[in-house]
Amino acid sequence: MSYIIETMRNLVLQMAFFNLDWKNGLMIVIACGLLYLAIAKEFEPLLLCPIAFGMLLVNIYPDIMMTVEESANGVGGLLHYFYLMDEWAILPSLIFMGVGAMTDFGPLIANPKSFLLGAAAQFGIFAAYFGAIALGFNDKAAAAVSIIGGADGPTSIFLAGKLGQTALMGPIAVAAYSYMSLVPIIQPPIMKLLTTEKERAIKMEQLRPVSKLERILFPIVVTIVVCLILPTTAPLVGMLMLGNLFRESGVVRQLQETASNALMYIVVIILGTSVGATTSAAAFLNWSTIKIVVLGLIAFAFGTAAGVLFGKLMCVATKGKVNPLIGSAGVSAVPMAARVSQKVGAESDPTNFLLMHAMGPNVAGVIGTAVAAGTFMAVFGVF
Repeated sequence: MSYIIETMRNLVLQMAFFNLDWKNGLMIVIACGLLYLAIAKEFEPLLLCPIAFGMLLVNIYPDIMMTVEESANGVGGLLHYFYLMDEWAILPSLIFMGVGAMTDFGPLIANPKSFLLGAAAQFGIFAAYFGAIALGFNDKAAAAVSIIGGADGPTSIFLAGKLGQTALMGPIAVAAYSYMSLVPIIQPPIMKLLTTEKERAIKMEQLRPVSKLERILFPIVVTIVVCLILPTTAPLVGMLMLGNLFRESGVVRQLQETASNALMYIVVIILGTSVGATTSAAAFLNWSTIKIVVLGLIAFAFGTAAGVLFGKLMCVATKGKVNPLIGSAGVSAVPMAARVSQKVGAESDPTNFLLMHAMGPNVAGVIGTAVAAGTFMAVFGVF
């Protein structure tokens, strides 16, 4: 009888109810809220579903992120091993390869001026850097936080790992991916505030056709130029361009399909759940996290505003040939930001098609954010 009682007692005591506090409960509620946004509202479900579920798991069963050193039997938790691939920059680089394999760089090649809009949208990164310094973050932590302004989750994870800011990686990654998924909510009010109805209705000329030779040479030339100037960008820019070369060469269709489908989705699952699992109550519910979330929102808003304002400048310089809305796509949320430019433009004129024009700044923004990360690494002597 005593054996049965002891067994039942052990079963009851191992339940999560006896090991968690109200903070874990709050994080579980937040995780369920993110799942609602992903499933009911369809806000980037491919990102939010695994992130939110990882958040849910770690706050019910914290040992799922237990390190080898913390473990009694020398075996870490499942998501700890997933997370190591984030720290080692493996998963962010593979994500970039998948993005390259999925994305048409033709609009950027057809309209090289899009690089300027992508560069302008990076203003939010550097504004956030100085803001983070002012709030008490050290220089490397400020650099890691600031990349959120580019709305680029993989680059945020990559830079945080390279700069040794693994303690902040969870909040940074969750903030970056959250703002990526909330692009349709955050950007339109800023875009409408900074533009007139007439500007939003501007129709742009059709882009010129891009030859196959141009499409093949572009990823090769960009890799050579960017990586010679900033070698530290090679893991991100190199993988982005490799994926695009798979797409455009036409001779490795199997590699392109694998990189853009099976491999991409496997990596998203592993990266998303591991990022979500860094948000245990103990690690996430503190003032540093609140500062990071607020700074990220400000940076993203500044980046969007800078892109739109530069778009207005280009509109004036070209005598009304550039719709300022495409400047908002200069952030790295591909292709969501470009779709938002299209949506807002169509609200002013349903016959206005800005999507392909917006894809140019959008692709430029991905490259620009990677270059910004490489610049920070070069400044701090990190390789």
